[in-house]
Amino acid sequence: MVDQAQQLSTKHLLGIKYLTKEDIELILRTAGTFKEVLNRPIKKIPSLRDLTIANLFFENSTRTKLSFELAEKRLSADIINFSSSASSVSKGETLIDTVNNILAMRVDMVVMRHPYAGAGVFLSKHTKAQIINAGDGAHEHPTQALLDAFSIHQKYGEVRGRKVAIIGDILHSRVALSNILCLQKLGAEVMVCGPTTLIPKYIASLGVKIEHHLQTALNWCDVANMLRIQLERQEINYFPSLREYTMMYGLNKHILDSLDKEITVMHPGPINRGVEITSDVADSKQSIILDQVENGVAIRMAVLYLLANQQH
Repeated sequence: MVDQAQQLSTKHLLGIKYLTKEDIELILRTAGTFKEVLNRPIKKIPSLRDLTIANLFFENSTRTKLSFELAEKRLSADIINFSSSASSVSKGETLIDTVNNILAMRVDMVVMRHPYAGAGVFLSKHTKAQIINAGDGAHEHPTQALLDAFSIHQKYGEVRGRKVAIIGDILHSRVALSNILCLQKLGAEVMVCGPTTLIPKYIASLGVKIEHHLQTALNWCDVANMLRIQLERQEINYFPSLREYTMMYGLNKHILDSLDKEITVMHPGPINRGVEITSDVADSKQSIILDQVENGVAIRMAVLYLLANQQH
């Protein structure tokens, strides 16, 4: 399938910040191979048939969880699924106890989503299993950034030199940080755009452009990655109302058609249709949102496969 001599520099996938540019390029190349597999009549390959993978989701997830499960099944791994509401999980011992009980079943790899930033790093220091971070709080979501970069690569042939605007709720988004780190390592230019209250102060230190006007950001970029407003993470009001946010930062077909060039529209999902993006934009030919979903399975297959190679 893939050149066995090429390996990731890390045993876990805890965040984009732990990956080298070469790691990211290897994952994207491997995902390209797996995307071809997914388009065959027989989509299953026996690469991970000796591995047991536990999916631990301490926070609700539909798309990421299904995408990982499908990737694991396509690679013929054995799967254990564990779901828990965030309210029943405390930060320290409960997490270790839960995981240790699962690892006692001889699990090789753990895919984990957790409401606390750094949960994957914490776990990697206390268990022998390989850890894949499927989202930790508002910190990182590495496989989403990888599939976004892969989607841009598939659309344009390369990521280097592309201008990508990440628009919306940057403050509460784990997708934004992972995307910024991933895109910069691949040589893209990145801008963040949103209300001042939803752009964290530290973001300027990452070397990204900051813009508060949607039209300016759209005129600058090749790709607009529209983030959803994460009301479930907001304890206070960061803007007067959703209606006002939509008027200032919502992307509709009229705005899209008014640009003097054709840009590509992305969204990590789930979409709040009519808030950050209208249905006619989400379903337009400029949208690659469904391609992102398809590419997510190929990217997660690549990550699982390459990490499994580290065990040998």
